[in-house]
Amino acid sequence: MKDQDCIQFLRWSLPRLHMRWEGFRKVRGQVCKRIDRRLHERGLADISEYQTFLHNQADEWAVLDSLYRVTISRFYRDREVFRFLEREVLKTLAETAMAQGEKEVRCWSIGCASGEEPHTLAMLWDLGTGRLFPSIKISITASDADPNMIERAKEACYASGSLSALPPHWRTNAFVRDQNRFCVRTEERKKVIFLRQDIRAEEPEGLYHLIFCRNLAFTYFDKELQKEILTRLHDRLHNHGALIVGIHEALPSGTAGFMHWPGCTGIYRKT
Repeated sequence: MKDQDCIQFLRWSLPRLHMRWEGFRKVRGQVCKRIDRRLHERGLADISEYQTFLHNQADEWAVLDSLYRVTISRFYRDREVFRFLEREVLKTLAETAMAQGEKEVRCWSIGCASGEEPHTLAMLWDLGTGRLFPSIKISITASDADPNMIERAKEACYASGSLSALPPHWRTNAFVRDQNRFCVRTEERKKVIFLRQDIRAEEPEGLYHLIFCRNLAFTYFDKELQKEILTRLHDRLHNHGALIVGIHEALPSGTAGFMHWPGCTGIYRKT
């Protein structure tokens, strides 16, 4: 399939799934390859035949939606964000929890893919901020729509290249070597619960002190869906809790109920 043909198809199909072309422009290569494979699976000659197939087979839209999941993930992604978390945000949230008589800082990682983000957060707590608050625990709920990603996240074993951005002592203290892979040690894995959930349709119960929603809703979803999800995230946050989005993302214009956390791009606080 030619690139231009795929672009035209993306521009046609994405809005029908409440997604936006601008978010997929730079990652369209992997998405177009998946669509091309789907054409071959269905015995379709070209993308126009696939459009006709979509018109006639309503169930195929769910398959196409699954092809649009972007699963780029790595440990310690955007290191300055995690450094700021350790230096300021987690300390503030832990102090707030203690002042309110709570015993844990509750976190939620949305679109966790193969688990690098929530596992990084668990390591950050165990090897950093958590040592300052021995009476406070951290609990992390991580969700993703892709069942294959959830299974990989639960396995928690990664190639050495996935660890390259981590501080050296983390690699030594937070992983166990398994032949050519590095597996997150049990202590960190216990802190994370993985759920197969699509943020567009469902969410875990309870309130959270910290929510990660990075490089997902505010990149790939259309503006109306972004606003709907942001309202739900606001309701899921404790007062003065933190919301973290991608460093190249911004909340929808006209957003109320959040203020930028000074000192780091992409971190907001519930007002």
